[in-house]
Amino acid sequence: MPQGDKSAYTDKQKRKASHIAEGYEERGVSKDEAEARAWATVNRQDGGGKKSGSGRMKPSQH
Repeated sequence: MPQGDKSAYTDKQKRKASHIAEGYEERGVSKDEAEARAWATVNRQDGGGKKSGSGRMKPSQH
């Protein structure tokens, strides 16, 4: 996936990033910086875009 491609994200994640970015912009952060921070926040909270495969989110057996 090329950098900046948001197709792997759910609609909910896209809405969340949009709302977060709006909040940053209201506080005076530039549009580009606000968007970057918003996606970083979504990635931190949700672990990135859509994931497929059975057995996801199981604790590791180390």
